[in-house]
Amino acid sequence: MASDEQNKLHPAVLIGLTDDDPTAVSRKKDHIELAFKSRVEAGELDGRFYYEPLLAAHPAPGSLVPFSFLGKTLRAHIWVSSMTGGTALANVINHNLARACAEFGLGMGLGSCRQLLYSDEFLPDFDVRDTIGSDQPLYANLGVAQIEHLIEKQEMERIPALLQKLRADGLIVHVNPLQEAMQPEGDVFKRPPLETIETLTQLFDIKIIVKEVGQGFGPESLRALLQMPIEAIEFAAAGGTNFAKLELLRSAPVKQMIFEKIAAVGHSAVEMLEMSNVLKKELGERCKVRHLIISGGVRDFLDGFYLLKKSLFPAVYGQASGFLKHARGDYAELRAFVEAQLRGLELAEAFLKVK
Repeated sequence: MASDEQNKLHPAVLIGLTDDDPTAVSRKKDHIELAFKSRVEAGELDGRFYYEPLLAAHPAPGSLVPFSFLGKTLRAHIWVSSMTGGTALANVINHNLARACAEFGLGMGLGSCRQLLYSDEFLPDFDVRDTIGSDQPLYANLGVAQIEHLIEKQEMERIPALLQKLRADGLIVHVNPLQEAMQPEGDVFKRPPLETIETLTQLFDIKIIVKEVGQGFGPESLRALLQMPIEAIEFAAAGGTNFAKLELLRSAPVKQMIFEKIAAVGHSAVEMLEMSNVLKKELGERCKVRHLIISGGVRDFLDGFYLLKKSLFPAVYGQASGFLKHARGDYAELRAFVEAQLRGLELAEAFLKVK
């Protein structure tokens, strides 16, 4: 006859259960070994947020709420900002990015399409509409210098022809006077960019986004743009890739020494957002721009989440170099990067409140 001690079975056995935590031993061992490495000092804490762990369950993957942006529906507040133009890798990069936009419901701006104004030789590198699909916003891209040149030559019809061949939803105009001034082969503007953009809006009924290239816009430039009949402003603020500095690094050492300080001027995305919010209130009905693409120094989903929550405009956050780093090879690498960004946004929505 069994003793009382033999009848004392493990509680899990008594209720017919098996061990549901098979990794417990190895996990606890990891905890012990990594405890000191995982310390966070006070100076490392992100002071932009309140962390609220009691108010939500873990969000389900794919739980971000779709929203309207530039007349189409996005599934995440992320924009693939314009980057590469005519390079050997442009085809791989652009089609990988377009594939990610289609899969995850993002918007995309192409790099400079200047090469396509007079030739279709590189059209396959940029022709990604079939890849991205008809539901996601896709914008072509020209520099304000090219548009000024087309006005002078009375060849403005090349712009709608460009949009038609790319089946693009509209045109991004990049404004880059400092980049052109630092570039050894740079163009010279003969008229203020604002006048060139105004002419473009008067000639064609097309959707236009105006962006900088790494310095951002000051308050008077923002004031002027916000009152124009354009779809959106993309910040391309200081803090990310600075194309004026990039071009300066291609110049002679003496030029680098003389102009290094002016190449570093500009406005951060936080500063530009504050200016835009103030101007939106000040301008009232005179503010015609409805959307912002907040880019420039946006390092990750936490930066993006913070800026989105601070914006009085419907907005997305844009990244260029972050996507570019993962878009040059196998699509699986880019897919994993985008998937992680979206999961980060889901977790931020669930557990963080902006101060």
